[in-house]
Amino acid sequence: MPETDRIEYKQTLTDDLEKEVVAFLNASGGKLYIGLKDDGTVLGLSDADGLALKIKDRLKNNISPGIMGLFTITNEEREEHQILVISIASGTEKPYYIRKYGMSVRGCYHRVGTAAEPMDQPMIDVLYASRTRNSLANMVANRQDLSFSQLKIYYEGAGTPLNNQFARSLELKTENGKFNYNGYLLADENNVSVKVAKYKNLDRSDLIENNEFGFESLVKVAKQVLDKIAVENQIVSHITASGRTDKPRWNAIALREAVINAFVHNDYTNEVPPKFEFFSDRLEITTHGGLPHGINKDEFFDGLSVPRNRELMRVFKDLGMVEQLGSGIPRILQYYGRECFQFSENFLRMIFPAPELTPHDTPQVTPQVTPQVEELLKMMDGELKRSDIQDKLRLKDRKNFTDNYLNPALEAEVIEYTIPDKPTSSLQKYRITNLGKQLLKG
Repeated sequence: MPETDRIEYKQTLTDDLEKEVVAFLNASGGKLYIGLKDDGTVLGLSDADGLALKIKDRLKNNISPGIMGLFTITNEEREEHQILVISIASGTEKPYYIRKYGMSVRGCYHRVGTAAEPMDQPMIDVLYASRTRNSLANMVANRQDLSFSQLKIYYEGAGTPLNNQFARSLELKTENGKFNYNGYLLADENNVSVKVAKYKNLDRSDLIENNEFGFESLVKVAKQVLDKIAVENQIVSHITASGRTDKPRWNAIALREAVINAFVHNDYTNEVPPKFEFFSDRLEITTHGGLPHGINKDEFFDGLSVPRNRELMRVFKDLGMVEQLGSGIPRILQYYGRECFQFSENFLRMIFPAPELTPHDTPQVTPQVTPQVEELLKMMDGELKRSDIQDKLRLKDRKNFTDNYLNPALEAEVIEYTIPDKPTSSLQKYRITNLGKQLLKG
């Protein structure tokens, strides 16, 4: 794959890092690969993990406005070599610039073809004049007596405890030191409520269940909605002359991506939360805000990332709920077509059809799995490497473990990859899904 306006190759980390990233931020976003020649030939990196930490530190400290939540760094294996991929979103607070040079011709760049070119002063002035000023980071919360015990617990569980300066580092305060609307959404108490409704038929005339999750940290609410949807995503046993097949009504990977996208990309400036509705023939997920500013439908489907709420994106990514920038929509499209997306000026709706049940289809509350898979599930604790799970099961034969334990558990969707778009990654781990938890409870 050659370099393009959205792809740049570097053999190693150079002094041009900030310039290249600023250029992508001020344009349509893109990916910067480190460990490849200009023609795409793989060279690899000797210490990819250490280099990733250096890059994160440089991008955090050397670019303004702050870009945490607008980039991800992933370690990728190619031809038995490790490379780094920096995925950069199109920023919503253009112009971005190299901090030591300020908002000047020396500090501002944009992407022109395959090169990072300096901006002229008129372009800088136009971008600054149109910079978004009604973002959640600039909206003062309507209450300032906020606490964050739930958020602290989630960060501790992710292995990165929050220090006393977390409100500043996570950008939960305005420049004047007051809690902003991001802080309000992530606080232990707020007034935001998310509905998960269930209807008997094809329309909204016969409501049979109305669940309300909210008034607490948005992270906790998102996890509660994920759990509720996992329960509704029943396993259907389809019996035919050739035998019986078991599968959930909706693909669990696509569903999780859709739910997280709804929470992270919803426009909360008008205090309208996302909405989740089950009908007899479909699931509808509605977010407020329509397409992100500055991209069209084709760019949206290609995975061009313009995070509407970069601070929320950063928190969800820190907690392992978002894998990589721009990966959500393409992952949904692996299982559902573009026709499942409906756009309007103020809303975006995802519609996932449910297979019609026949007299031979039997909904099951819990999945049907082999004793080996059930044994594996009982061993799962957090996120584990393949070798860790195999050791816990005391299995020496890797082929036996893969064929009879690991692969059947993945196919039954009771465990999942932590890096689903890179199944063979050297950093790959596995974790139990909500469906797997449901089985264990049963």
